[in-house]
Amino acid sequence: MQEAVDLYAQPRKIGMPSLTVIEILVAGMTALLAGVVALHASLTRARGGKILAFIALFLLPALAMAAGLSQQMEKSKSTQFCMSCHVMEDYGKSLHVDDKSYIPAAHYQNNRVPRDQACYTCHSDYTMYGGLTAKIRGLRHVYIQYLGNIPKPEDIKLYTPFNNRECLHCHAGARSYMETSSHHKTPDMLQLAAENKLSCMSSRCHDTVHDVETLADAKFWTEKN
Repeated sequence: MQEAVDLYAQPRKIGMPSLTVIEILVAGMTALLAGVVALHASLTRARGGKILAFIALFLLPALAMAAGLSQQMEKSKSTQFCMSCHVMEDYGKSLHVDDKSYIPAAHYQNNRVPRDQACYTCHSDYTMYGGLTAKIRGLRHVYIQYLGNIPKPEDIKLYTPFNNRECLHCHAGARSYMETSSHHKTPDMLQLAAENKLSCMSSRCHDTVHDVETLADAKFWTEKN
């Protein structure tokens, strides 16, 4: 399982101290100041002592919690995080199918989406609250993983039909999209797609998505380092 997960790991960039180190420092400072307040409770009688107690017992813990939450929310965008659930393994494998008709595989292998955030990029709506909605759904997935009834991979469905908006966020205006002959089978095809009246993914066009139930017979692409 670990080997499968590591396929999606990205090299860590070296730069500023990581948020984890900052969290540890804040936690250590919090514990130190809390200890001072506990051992010298009389300090809180003075105005400065009350401020110290507020910082140690409320402000710093709140900052540490916010930093930790932010870090985990960012981590949850990674392909590696999505593939860490056993039920998602086949979906991860489908990204490596050596067949360009598999839409997720074609996008993943050709870097049309960032490989380290492939799932999040395609499955978060490009709207004001799209990222928030995706994270709320992600929390539900975590709940099901540990406390709910985990479905079979082939039984997993989208919450709502895939909106063309998500496709056109990248493809609209692109020459490869505008000039492809199959996109001009009817004079109004592009207009209907833009209005989401003709689905890109369920109108006998790009309807081969993950298709996890067919992976047993699939040929797989091996990424070269």
